[in-house]
Formats: sequence, structure tokens, C-alpha cells
Amino acid sequence: MSQFFQVHPENPQKRLIAQAVEIIRKSGVVVYPTDSGYALGCHIGDKSALERVRRIRRLDANHNFTLVCRDLSELGTYARVDNTAFRLIKAHTPGPYTFIMQATGEVPRRLLHAKRKTIGLRVPDNAIALALLESLNEPLMSVSLILPGDEMPMTDPYDIRDTLQHELDLVIDGGFCGMEPTTVIDLVDEVPVIVRKGQGDWSAFEPE
Repeated sequence: MSQFFQVHPENPQKRLIAQAVEIIRKSGVVVYPTDSGYALGCHIGDKSALERVRRIRRLDANHNFTLVCRDLSELGTYARVDNTAFRLIKAHTPGPYTFIMQATGEVPRRLLHAKRKTIGLRVPDNAIALALLESLNEPLMSVSLILPGDEMPMTDPYDIRDTLQHELDLVIDGGFCGMEPTTVIDLVDEVPVIVRKGQGDWSAFEPE
């Protein structure tokens, strides 16, 4: 049975954030709000929690997992990024963008795309997510909360709890936070490639 925290969307309660981080550190799988809907998250180094996320979403080895970061200071630790890519990322964070990049050796192999060895990174514009990341003091392994067979993500925290209460450790209710996904930009090569058009202005990534 999952726990259920109602967290203020603009002024997250420190006590609840601390409890949520403790759950994550103890192999918990959590649902939390972002600026592009609710996401599934777990500790970056926890193999068993990752396998639970894979089961919930039925993900294969070619799925690009995302490391959700509090700011760009963590970028160079987990991804190889040149100056041009960094400027593009800096201009669009925090915000609803996911950037696919070549991973460094700091990223556990089980999180990488099986063939390309890439990882997604993003900095969300959501007070609850940023408070979690600040308290956790490291990125959160994350995927969108779209159940197998569904085309749209789950948006109601109460529905999420009712549907997944036996598979989750915590649902953080941060109110309605949208349902349009992030825009996904592949920055592995010199020329940016728009993989998915979602929220935000993607014109800066289109070829001139």
C-alpha cells in the first residue's frame, strides 16, 4: 500500500519532502509532479527499484531513461556536452525539455539506451520536484507516468494511487500539473534533432 502526501505546489512542506527523500533512499518507487505531468522516480543507483519501474511501464532495453537534475551543475558529471550544446540547454532550463546526450561513466549501465549508450537529462520547472532534488542532493531516475496500452499520461493523483497502490511506495499529490509531455531534443551529434515535439518553444532546435 503506497503512502500519499499532499504537498503544496508552490511552498512544499520541508517535513514531507524529507520523508519522501527517505523513501527514495530506501529503494522506494515514487510518483511525483513535474512541469509536464506526473513522473515515476527512483534512486539513480538502485537496481531493484529500477526493475519495478520497468515492470510498471513494461520498458525494454532501448528506452531512454531520464536523469532529472536540480540545475546544470550536475550536467557534466553524467553527460558529455560541448559548449554549443551547453548554451542551448542553459537557455531552455529549467523547463519542459528533455535532452538526450552521450552518457559518462558515472551513469549506471542499466540506465543507458542499450545500443547508443545515451541518457536523457532535464531540469524541471516545478517547485516540488526541485525541492525533492535539492534534498536528495543528486539526480532522480525518472520516466513519464504513461501506463502500458495508454496514449495519455495519468494526471489525477487519486487515480494513480488507486491504480498503482500495490506497486508504489509513495504518491506525491501536487495538484494538476498538465499532461503534455516534454519536448525531446537529441544532442548527441553536432546538429540538434527534435525527437518529440511537446511543451515549450522548440524553434531554437530546428535547422535554419
